[in-house]
Amino acid sequence: MNYILGLKCINCGKEIESTAGVYTCPDCGRQAGILDVVYDYEAIRKNYRRDQLAGNKDISMFRYMPLLPVDPQSRRPHLRIGGTPLYKPEGLEKSLGMSQLYIKDDGQNPTASLKDRASVIAVIRAAQEKMTTVACASTGNAASSLAGSAAAMGLQSFIFVPGRAPQGKVAQLLIFGAHVISVQGNYDDAFRLSAAAIDRWGWYNRNAAINPYLVEGKKTVALEIAEQLDWSVPDWVVLSVGDGCTIAGVWKGFQDLYRLGWIDKMPRLLGVQSSGCSPLADAFQENRPWQPAEENTIADSIAVGMPRNPDKALHAVTESHGMLVTVSDEEILASMRFLGRTSGIFGEPAGVTGLAGLMKTVHQGMISKDEKIAAIVTGNGLKDVKNAITAAGEPIKTPPSMDQLVEELKSRRLLPEMNQ
Repeated sequence: MNYILGLKCINCGKEIESTAGVYTCPDCGRQAGILDVVYDYEAIRKNYRRDQLAGNKDISMFRYMPLLPVDPQSRRPHLRIGGTPLYKPEGLEKSLGMSQLYIKDDGQNPTASLKDRASVIAVIRAAQEKMTTVACASTGNAASSLAGSAAAMGLQSFIFVPGRAPQGKVAQLLIFGAHVISVQGNYDDAFRLSAAAIDRWGWYNRNAAINPYLVEGKKTVALEIAEQLDWSVPDWVVLSVGDGCTIAGVWKGFQDLYRLGWIDKMPRLLGVQSSGCSPLADAFQENRPWQPAEENTIADSIAVGMPRNPDKALHAVTESHGMLVTVSDEEILASMRFLGRTSGIFGEPAGVTGLAGLMKTVHQGMISKDEKIAAIVTGNGLKDVKNAITAAGEPIKTPPSMDQLVEELKSRRLLPEMNQ
């Protein structure tokens, strides 16, 4: 059963029917007329209880089917998307002096990022609408996630990426058989070209800032966090911010649970951007409308100088009584290294930007060490090996000689710590 009532414009409040090809409010236009999916929560409450999840053997995000904008009978990819682990790493907690820190590792999705949650909704809806081609613009992760899900569904994909996209992510696209358009410009250039191509050829639009259904996929990370914590909501949920779609999705997920009566409070949101590309954090901190920014950061997945979903993101942070903060690229690299060495979790730069922001705010006393925190690592570090080496350093290089090895280890003061 599909519980969608329709779509609602977040700008003017106009309610419209959920029909194929409708992505934005016809009155407000593509830029301002971002839509939200509206569900029949009363009907869901009558037919769906949280205790039913205990017997649900589907560990993927589709265990929350009544809260998703797809027909339950629709064909969907065989890939296991969602169901990622929520860890409580003792080494990380101890190092930070915290007692209730959880890490949601969404780098364990099929194409190694949270964006798989949105892309699978795109390909399912595209198939429902009898579409054969899907397309999007992306700094990398949305691109690889769409290419992977499209391949699993037998759909053709056209992906527009800025020229700076890391080779690891481009390699994924090509392996999945996507038609990759490397736009020699920034993310905004890639986005505008993808929008023009989608309009011209009538492809299914996977751009999350335009397509309202994709946020519904992203919100499942919040549903999982709540269930994995036995419905005890964290004081803070922490994540990186680029376009604004993911943080909006997290907020939507907790709102859904609250409306259903499955949780009794809402978390505060800590959104984190790189100081090299922070249009939303700057606007929030200075209490002014957002302005375009340079895309000057190693965290390519959140290098979005012209965010396409700013209103939902800023609203989510404000409504949650949360914060948007910035961290430097140096702090991002440090958190990448720190997370790996204290927890065994490998995150890409954008994936650990949230943790970098958490470390900074805890150090500054803005967040208490005693609060319950769930930080989302949005992407795996193997997507950007170059910056991983920058963060961790080069290996010890030595000729095949025990004497030389001993000298190397002595020079680095490693020998005394070894078992003799």
